[in-house]
Amino acid sequence: MLKLENVQAGYGSIIALKGVSLNIEQGEIITLIGANGAGKSTTLMTISGVVKSRSGKILFNGSEIQDKGSDEIVRMGICQVPEGRHIFPQLSVQENLDMGAFLRKDKGGVKKDLEYVFDLFPILAQRRHQDGGTLSGGEQQMLAMSRALMARPQLLLLDEPSMGLAPLVIKQIFEIIKEINESSNTTIFLVEQNANQALQVAHRAYVIENGEITLSGDARELLTNEKVQKAYLGI
Repeated sequence: MLKLENVQAGYGSIIALKGVSLNIEQGEIITLIGANGAGKSTTLMTISGVVKSRSGKILFNGSEIQDKGSDEIVRMGICQVPEGRHIFPQLSVQENLDMGAFLRKDKGGVKKDLEYVFDLFPILAQRRHQDGGTLSGGEQQMLAMSRALMARPQLLLLDEPSMGLAPLVIKQIFEIIKEINESSNTTIFLVEQNANQALQVAHRAYVIENGEITLSGDARELLTNEKVQKAYLGI
């Protein structure tokens, strides 16, 4: 579904990605782990078109997207839940979800997907008329994920969904990530500082260090990899 071929990207004179190559098959959960500043978020933002690649190719369902605008990339079926959630705080939960479905014309499908996200996150149904900014951090993360799902993406990009959340909420978020993948066959590319949780839900994983992919493989196997355990799992 998604393929990066030797992608370089950065900010000004800083090269954040130094030739990143990876691939994601339809229906997979893939996680990208690494230290702060390794290039995880830049990878997602480059796929989304927020950061422009300087060289290399990004292919989505066989079509090159590295030169397309972020709005066009969303229309093609890629949605990102950014680090820090970035919901619309002065809009209600319902209005935030409506924004997620802004590009869609299938009213019946939108209604069905609204029921789906309310089934995933019942607390949002209870708070549908409440301003997004008044929700807890965990509820805002649920809203950010639901807003992206309302676009009915083929590929969902999740950037640090556990950041700043309590352990019980983190556990719930990761259970929902797995449920989204299994119930709707949505492909998920997960960037996550919590490597242990990410590797437990993912099918495959990549490790990025200083803008380069240094390791990849089956997620469960990487859980037992000595280098990964020492660097990212605190073992």
